[in-house]
Amino acid sequence: MRPVQKSNKLAEVCYEIRGPVPEKARQMEEEGHRITKLNIGNLAVFGFEPPDEIVHDMMVNLPNAAGYTDSKGMFAPRKAVMHYTQGKKIAGVTIDDIYLGNGASELIVMSMNALLNTGDEVLVPAPDYPLWTAAVSLSGGTPVHYVCDEKQDWFPDIDDMRKKITPNTKAIVVINPNNPTGALYPNEILLQIIELARQHQLIIYADEIYDKVLYDGNEHTSIASLADDILFVTFNGLSKNYRSCGYRAGWMVVSGEKRHAKDYIEGLNMLASMRLCANAPGQFAIQTALGGYQSIQDLVGPGGRLLKQRDLAYKLLTDIPGVTCVKPKAALYMFPRLDPKIYPIADDQQFAYDLLAETKVLIVQGTGFNWIAPDHFRVVFLPNTDDMEEAFGRIARFMEGYRKRHGSPI
Repeated sequence: MRPVQKSNKLAEVCYEIRGPVPEKARQMEEEGHRITKLNIGNLAVFGFEPPDEIVHDMMVNLPNAAGYTDSKGMFAPRKAVMHYTQGKKIAGVTIDDIYLGNGASELIVMSMNALLNTGDEVLVPAPDYPLWTAAVSLSGGTPVHYVCDEKQDWFPDIDDMRKKITPNTKAIVVINPNNPTGALYPNEILLQIIELARQHQLIIYADEIYDKVLYDGNEHTSIASLADDILFVTFNGLSKNYRSCGYRAGWMVVSGEKRHAKDYIEGLNMLASMRLCANAPGQFAIQTALGGYQSIQDLVGPGGRLLKQRDLAYKLLTDIPGVTCVKPKAALYMFPRLDPKIYPIADDQQFAYDLLAETKVLIVQGTGFNWIAPDHFRVVFLPNTDDMEEAFGRIARFMEGYRKRHGSPI
């Protein structure tokens, strides 16, 4: 029989967070091995529970959640999102500018589907959250990666971004707070990105899903709050700030210069209608979450579990010879660098595979985030301190063996 092959549109699509190495980990689990999964920010499996009032309200409203909702979402949660954007000082947002989705991920793909034609380009950070690169490719566009500079706290390299703008460029993606680096961008950087978008009439897509997961008293600025003369599309949701990954409750906000984007907005409305609606139980969680007690502050503030685990993970990683890391100001991840003179890695996916096989610890290689060299990897710092010390201890022993096998100078 003729082989059934996947679409050509998937040729440039990859998602290594759930790629070949995690698939090997799944097989190992089926064989009875216990795998420590440091590859994904799935908070529930590490004992981070959603606020009780969210769970309660979803349960109470479940009998009312069997029908389709408005294609953009229910009125009350969208109104709550509107108030949230007002708190973030994003001007001019109405109920009609807000779309609820099955997580921000669905809406990211929708936003690219509505925009891109074959050959259109979108500037995406390197490293990035790989869904962005995949969404651009799947929508027929070409992702063009601008470099974030590790020596400058992983801030976007504005000169590199400028050089990569062409007549085909339609938009700039800004992931802030950043996954995988944990960087938090100052207003100075955000204003420079806005100026580039202004000069070249580009849309700014702002992924702000970690905007409350902030450490050391840092504050987050929504880039859409800094201008109103260009088009912004901002994404957020309950997955991280409210430890509700599985509820798939996210939102997308269109703001700024909307007058010249009527056709694009019509496309968004068409796609929102085609998927009928976001899941109704998740929608019922949004208003309660945004209006309730912000328990994330207890986790990231002084004495908080996430803060303690960030500090411990940073120490354990940077104590390993030849491993350096920019200490994250936000989010749930470390993106450490392996000195190539000490760790001469040619294939970082194979490196992650070997580490998994030897240590039963699952990480994600840096090139899985479209980083330019095989010299980084990403881990979450979600396990409790005892489990983290055990897992990072295994990583340290693996690194020691790697150095010996390759005759490294340390």
